[in-house]
Amino acid sequence: MRVADTATEPELACPIGPVVDIVFSRWTTPILWSLHAHGRQRFVELERRITRITPKVLTQRLRQLERDGLVVRTYHPEVPPRVEYEISELGRSLAPLFAHLAEWSTEHLGEVEQARQAYDEA
Repeated sequence: MRVADTATEPELACPIGPVVDIVFSRWTTPILWSLHAHGRQRFVELERRITRITPKVLTQRLRQLERDGLVVRTYHPEVPPRVEYEISELGRSLAPLFAHLAEWSTEHLGEVEQARQAYDEA
């Protein structure tokens, strides 16, 4: 049997890969976390809560999250115009996943740090 015949598409080798790509990019997780924890927010509120993110990157991530159906953008035709973002029902469905990850983090990040120190000292 040839190697090419046994090769598996990445999506089949790890079926959660596409989800990881969508949800766990550098800035996506803090945006979703903030919208879930604090509710509907304007752009500037998100910018203040998520320090070190540039306006350009925040705009790009919000657009992608809206495209993926995880965030809802609401435009209010006022003077001046107002735009608000909130997590969608689909985005809210990620809450249990985030809760489990937060719990894992609390329980195990100390162990990860110890393992890193042991590795670095070896």
